[in-house]
Amino acid sequence: MGISIMAAAAATSTAYSIYSGEKQQRQQEKSLEMQAEANKKAEAAALKQEKSSEENIRAANRKQADVSAILAAAQDTGGADRTLLTGPMGIDPNQLALGKNTLLGA
Repeated sequence: MGISIMAAAAATSTAYSIYSGEKQQRQQEKSLEMQAEANKKAEAAALKQEKSSEENIRAANRKQADVSAILAAAQDTGGADRTLLTGPMGIDPNQLALGKNTLLGA
């Protein structure tokens, strides 16, 4: 009888060891899955933060038009009222007359 009790105790101990090992393995796998999910979330948050930082930097570095330089350039070329077609004096009304004294040639 002593041998069968010892064999039963050994079998029970072995079964518990197997059960305990499988349970621990499942917990470890679950922990690894949770860690992988947390890593993905952290990576997504880091990418979002990086994008936000880049947008803030671009917004801070936006260039504004140098209005004073534009006005100075316009004055250097003869003023804003001058065009390439008419020149600074405009069009002579006599050149528009088509053989008559009116602008429309009628």
